Amino acid sequence: MAGQGKGKGKVGKISNKRQRRDRPTEITKPSIRRLARRGGVKRISVFIYNDVKHMLSEFLKKMLRDISIYTEHARRKTISTMDVIYALKRNNRVIYGFGV
Repeated sequence: MAGQGKGKGKVGKISNKRQRRDRPTEITKPSIRRLARRGGVKRISVFIYNDVKHMLSEFLKKMLRDISIYTEHARRKTISTMDVIYALKRNNRVIYGFGV
């Protein structure tokens, strides 16, 4: 149609390919296996995967909540490295070498 700008007819449509997936089920079996291998585990029981998914999602929820509190308190919209370090320190998981 003449006179319409670029893409005017496609306003409001969402592509199915680019939808966000914020589900704990996105933690896959191979990703758990890679983390275990990095930790030195040789064999993994089949029953471990659901427990690890649950524990990892709970840990990430708690960490992200604390990180967002530090970021909002500083009146920033961008998460800094120190926000992550302080949140880890608050949960008794200190990372050494960051001068805290």
